[in-house]
Amino acid sequence: MLTSKQRAALRAQANGLDVLFQVGKGGVGDTLIAQTDDALRARELIKLRVLLESSPVSAREAAEALAAATNAEVVQVIGGVMVLYRYNPELHKPEPKKKPAGNPSTEKKYTRPKKKSPFVDKKGRSKLKTSR
Repeated sequence: MLTSKQRAALRAQANGLDVLFQVGKGGVGDTLIAQTDDALRARELIKLRVLLESSPVSAREAAEALAAATNAEVVQVIGGVMVLYRYNPELHKPEPKKKPAGNPSTEKKYTRPKKKSPFVDKKGRSKLKTSR
């Protein structure tokens, strides 16, 4: 279940998305569910449109049906446009760091950073007060 802040952030991200699929006169079928599931696996956040003139279901009903079939969350439904979200942990895995290919003798060796004096500020001026 999404919190209102999470939902607001997802709505902001979805604002720039293009519509991927349309729910037409066929309604919510197996092919639409499979395509939506694949898109959620690849993108996490998708936008769909319901053709209100020809669709047998409303946008809210289609959003709830697709969310239930794909284990997704309904972010918003405005008019005939709906936004669905499903978290995918594979998209958030850190990529393993690759060592650059090259000659090991030309690679920079680690040098310890110089200790900073507690009596000098960032610009190199002395923090000590001198009496005159």
